[in-house]
Amino acid sequence: MKWSFFMPLLAASMLCAPAMAQDAKAGRAKASAQCAVCHGQNGVAQMPTAANLAGQQELYLVKALEDFRSGKRENEMMTVVAKGLSDADIANLAAWFASIPVTVQPLP
Repeated sequence: MKWSFFMPLLAASMLCAPAMAQDAKAGRAKASAQCAVCHGQNGVAQMPTAANLAGQQELYLVKALEDFRSGKRENEMMTVVAKGLSDADIANLAAWFASIPVTVQPLP
């Protein structure tokens, strides 16, 4: 086959590829300062009304934080917290929480 067939596929796959992980270490530091009270140091919620963030998909976390920041998604606490986040903060936090390994065991 000719390269002309593969080039559009390659270009399309690059557009659909997930964002490259940012600085998970910076995200961890930011999370320790801002997120840990509700979501835990290791991304496991400390409050029954807070979400577990450990192991979540990075793209999902970015979208959720962007939506909280813009007001598209509403939560009294998260809307306030997300307003002060930069794009880099969001990318770093998402990279950190996505990098936390999660294991699941079947119930006996």
